[in-house]
Amino acid sequence: MKILIKNGRLVDAASGLDRVGDLAIAAGRIVALGDVPADFDAQRVIDATGLVVAPGLVDLCARLREPGHEHEGMLETELAAAAAGGITSLVCPPDTDPTLDEPGLVEMLKFRARKLSMCRLFPLGALTRGLKGEQLTEMAELTEAGCVGFSQAEVPIRNTQFLQRALQYAATYDYTVWLHPMDPWLSGGVAASGAVATRLGLSGLPVTAETIALHTIFELMRATGARVHLCRLSSAAGVALLRAAKQEGLPVTADVSINSLCLTDVDIGYFNTAMRLTPPLRQGRDRDALRAALADGTIDALVSDHMPVSADEKNVPFAEATPGATGLELLLSVALKWAEDAQLPLARALAVVSSEPVRVLGNALGSLSASAGRLVEGGVADLCLFDAGARWAVKPDQLLSQGTHTPFAFEVSGFELPGRVKTTIVAGTLAYEAH
Repeated sequence: MKILIKNGRLVDAASGLDRVGDLAIAAGRIVALGDVPADFDAQRVIDATGLVVAPGLVDLCARLREPGHEHEGMLETELAAAAAGGITSLVCPPDTDPTLDEPGLVEMLKFRARKLSMCRLFPLGALTRGLKGEQLTEMAELTEAGCVGFSQAEVPIRNTQFLQRALQYAATYDYTVWLHPMDPWLSGGVAASGAVATRLGLSGLPVTAETIALHTIFELMRATGARVHLCRLSSAAGVALLRAAKQEGLPVTADVSINSLCLTDVDIGYFNTAMRLTPPLRQGRDRDALRAALADGTIDALVSDHMPVSADEKNVPFAEATPGATGLELLLSVALKWAEDAQLPLARALAVVSSEPVRVLGNALGSLSASAGRLVEGGVADLCLFDAGARWAVKPDQLLSQGTHTPFAFEVSGFELPGRVKTTIVAGTLAYEAH
């Protein structure tokens, strides 16, 4: 379909583009940007006056709950939620049931996502079979099936020698290993260690669980030369270690979740299970350090950390609740809120959810690497059109995700979020239109 988008504010963080103009799409590609030839015969014209026309968002962490947990989220509902959030590409961890440790499972998941035509899906393959940390998967076959990296999700490898071997193997073939830094012996707490956890009588998870894991990962990176992406950093101490590792030149990237970027352990309130998350919400100094690190590029990307959880698994005592929250439809708005609070330009807010995640993925995106997360003539037509000035109160029953628990719900957080997605286009196809 030929689509003409007229009078939109074209913003591309990667190139510095920020101007009002038109954009033309044909055969799934951007064929004109800024000034469109008068003879362009569009089958659909979208008036984007007053709207920002940006690259489609790229989310590096979203659990779709299928296969294995369809009662909490189905591919169709969660990809629809992604499109409603302006997300055109997302990465899903391998902790499905069964685990994504066989090429056939990966191919099936990607095939189903393609059929839905709402969002590009890039799975992470399991680093070890069944995530048990005992036997490496066939990484080459999983890569051929479409995996963009390898992960243990939230299941740490307890045997450091085995983790070293896994990193050695990955480094040999230039695969990226995605690790959630969490020491297995210090994990288990349900809230961040500190005054709030003590007052509420909740078991604490100390910052050292993250920093000890980071020290181990960085030492193994030095020994093996492996490239690592750190998932959902949560502490000021972790940020300091990451900053030093980057200054040293280690090939490491990192992301932070929308939850850790905005909220603290104080938001737990009176045992609100919407705040039961992994990693746990930490203190204000940690949140502030994460916000500053995202601003200066120490942390590369912002992620939704989307994980729909059923009501039955949330309507229980805080310590027994399943951690997780819906986030796909909130990613853009939280990025805009962060930039607004920090007095950063719109382009920076968009960079951490578009061009920077693409840089993290690198060559794993194949032919998409050159134009995903960007607005370029000849590039893929993955776009997000949104009203940057709009404000909205998050009401869980109005979200498209099957998961309705979010710490950003208006009745919980009390604040409105900026930015409303109006249209999402994936490969030149309309994936979402607001009514």
